[in-house]
Amino acid sequence: MRPAQGQPSMLAAHSDRERAVDVLRAGFAEGRLQKEEYERRVERAYQARTVGDLSLLVADLPQGPAAFQQAPMVVPPTFMPAAPTNGKATAAMVCGIATFFTFGASAVPAVILGHMARAEIRQTHEQGDGQAVAGLALGWLAIVGWALLLLLIVSAASG
Repeated sequence: MRPAQGQPSMLAAHSDRERAVDVLRAGFAEGRLQKEEYERRVERAYQARTVGDLSLLVADLPQGPAAFQQAPMVVPPTFMPAAPTNGKATAAMVCGIATFFTFGASAVPAVILGHMARAEIRQTHEQGDGQAVAGLALGWLAIVGWALLLLLIVSAASG
């Protein structure tokens, strides 16, 4: 038995078979099917392999094909492939964290990479904006900290 025109050849689930049998049962109860045809169709419904096979069994009954039309397949975002993370954003964050160990020497690269990464992320819609912002924040904190320290040293030396 071939699937109906336009119907998916997706394998039928147990619930699909039960739905088809419910439609057949309603058709029999309304007097649309003779007992022998009802029994034959129910047997074929339990043996059906695809949704298309089931739709053929109930196509001439009310509630038939409409019950088997598939909604468009929507893939939850959880199962979608993740967008890649921008490499410059990761580098900005690493440089920002490294300012604690390099006494601020990696602050300027953190700020430059952070700004470059955010610009690329806006264009390419990659992941990593949070990493870029973290690198920027840590880089600017280190730069401001060194600037304040130098200002204190200069004012103490001149005063």
